Amino acid sequence: MESSDWPPVLLLLVLLVGALVLLYTIGAALTVEGEPLRAAPPFSGGLGPEEHPFSRFHVRWYPVTMIFLAFDMEMLFMYPWTRVVSEVGTTAVVEMFLFLGILLAGVGYAWREGAFRWS
Repeated sequence: MESSDWPPVLLLLVLLVGALVLLYTIGAALTVEGEPLRAAPPFSGGLGPEEHPFSRFHVRWYPVTMIFLAFDMEMLFMYPWTRVVSEVGTTAVVEMFLFLGILLAGVGYAWREGAFRWS
């Protein structure tokens, strides 16, 4: 590299370091030291929280979540499908019933595994 190539590189480096120092200074100046959050009484009635919000869920909720996702995906694909079914015709209907059959198989599997039993 020639000596005339270095001034733009050094200028860019100085600007980068200056920008980082400026951002760090602004961040330090705007930082607010506060007290840790505590669970307040619920607004407008109800009971207070009994456990931490990041606590783990019981394993019985996972099959329910999978069933919800199955029905959610069904609606996600059925809304746009209704717009194009008249243009595409019979193949769109066959494809949608195939998709619903796959989702029904998933719900049947969840039923067989006891996702709907709350004991």
